[in-house]
Amino acid sequence: MSRRGRYSAEGAATADSLPATFPHQCPKEQRLEGKEPFKLHCFYSLLRGKKQRRNGGNEMRHAIAPSPNVENNSIAVTDLFKICTHCEQLTKKDLGIRIPRPLGSGPSRFIPEKEILQVSKVDARTQAIFEDAFAALHRLDNISLVMSFHPQYLGSFLRTQHYLLQMDGPLPLHYRHYICIMAAARHQCSYLVNLHVNDFLQVGGNSKWLNGLNEAPQKLQQLGEINKILAHRPWLLTKEHIEHLLKTEEHSWSLAELIHAVVLLTHYHSLSSFTFGCGIMPEINCDSGHTFRPPSLSRYCACDIANGNGHANHHDDLSGNQEMCGEVEELMERMKQLQECRDDEEASQEEMATRFEKEKTESMLVVMSEDEECVPSRDISRHFEDTSYGYQDFSRRGEQVPTFRAQDYSWEDHGFSLVNRLYPDVGQMLDEKFQMAYNLTYNTMATHKDVDTSMLRRAIWNYIHCMFGIRYDDYDYGEINQLLDRSFKIYIKTMVCSPEKTTKRMYESFWRQFQHSEKVHVNLLLMEARMQAELLYALRAITRYMT
Repeated sequence: MSRRGRYSAEGAATADSLPATFPHQCPKEQRLEGKEPFKLHCFYSLLRGKKQRRNGGNEMRHAIAPSPNVENNSIAVTDLFKICTHCEQLTKKDLGIRIPRPLGSGPSRFIPEKEILQVSKVDARTQAIFEDAFAALHRLDNISLVMSFHPQYLGSFLRTQHYLLQMDGPLPLHYRHYICIMAAARHQCSYLVNLHVNDFLQVGGNSKWLNGLNEAPQKLQQLGEINKILAHRPWLLTKEHIEHLLKTEEHSWSLAELIHAVVLLTHYHSLSSFTFGCGIMPEINCDSGHTFRPPSLSRYCACDIANGNGHANHHDDLSGNQEMCGEVEELMERMKQLQECRDDEEASQEEMATRFEKEKTESMLVVMSEDEECVPSRDISRHFEDTSYGYQDFSRRGEQVPTFRAQDYSWEDHGFSLVNRLYPDVGQMLDEKFQMAYNLTYNTMATHKDVDTSMLRRAIWNYIHCMFGIRYDDYDYGEINQLLDRSFKIYIKTMVCSPEKTTKRMYESFWRQFQHSEKVHVNLLLMEARMQAELLYALRAITRYMT
């Protein structure tokens, strides 16, 4: 079936300017057994210069152990490197500045930092991608670090995003970033909102617009309606919505501008899903990414917590959970049985249609969360209208999602060419990104190798489209219930429809025996399938308007 970053560069020291290690400068009792000592951060060169001036140019003296009655045991992280408690104390004392402490222990709340960093260190392709991204954007965000589990996809993702935000296009740069803010705010994704607030100001955006959507130009305000529909109920988008945007005399959009805006909206709706689905943490240089208060270390030392070793990992106790035993083997056996059934008999078109309608109805009944409604903060809600509008309201009223037949309007045969015609090269980039996520495989499942995972990947992709009412006539939707268990469906629906409600417990409750890299791959599938579903509804409405 065809399926057509963020540490600031400011003040960062180069590798050549930093000594490799400094074990002699850390008190013995603060070193970790069997672990590499920390690299010095960029404040080291400042500290060394000050010491040299004070000591008449002599080399920096060895540090002495801190007093045992020192109360502040916080750890500090700069944009690129961590430092231990003792060196933080020296920095504070000698430079007279406050050093922030990260609120998290890595790029993700769900994935141990050491696993993410290990991948980026050993993969040469990932290193090259990071270097290119940093050279172009002067930062490397935590989303890219988590995506580094899959460098081939990461390269395609960064190329597409860079083109949408920075290369020649119908919309001016500050409009692009403001649209990103609007899209991310619909899902209360403060991480992405704050990221693009900074970018908006850097490209010359009017700070008054950030006071609320009502302060932005009328042209952007009019985009609010399709922003909320695409984010929560894209099947309700009609050609009348498109006509309203294109035929408003004073504040009208051109078709090319609208295509650019729609691609940005769908991209950042789906990226919000990935951000919440992988538990992405804000970088330390963000307002919500650090604190100056000392941590409660309990029985862990600061260095352990800094490196993600002070948190329990659900992968560490697999042998003790009897419920998980054989999970992968059972799934592989079901895949084998389904393949045999495919070879033996083929269901009629009537039966396939019935199975689709049944799965679509059941998907509506999947409960996303028992928690209370997430109320957006004023900082977020001011960037969009109608804060009560969402998928949850739709499901409670028991409304039916109309069926969208893929053979009547598909990405391959219709959407791709429309985007490429009105926004050259973007259709090709999106198609490459969709295909990359859909076809990505290492032929493994947990510890098993040489496994054909195409059936499972197709079930995940088609289940998401099924939730949006999109049906493929050549797919047997009866396979979905065989391959996706209830906990997995809850995670999928929450992440796709109300990502702000995604929790670590949900993340840990599905595929307990699988690797974090495999769960990140699942999130890539969910993100791209959601984006394509939204795009199909938007592009179909535009096509109907044009014809």
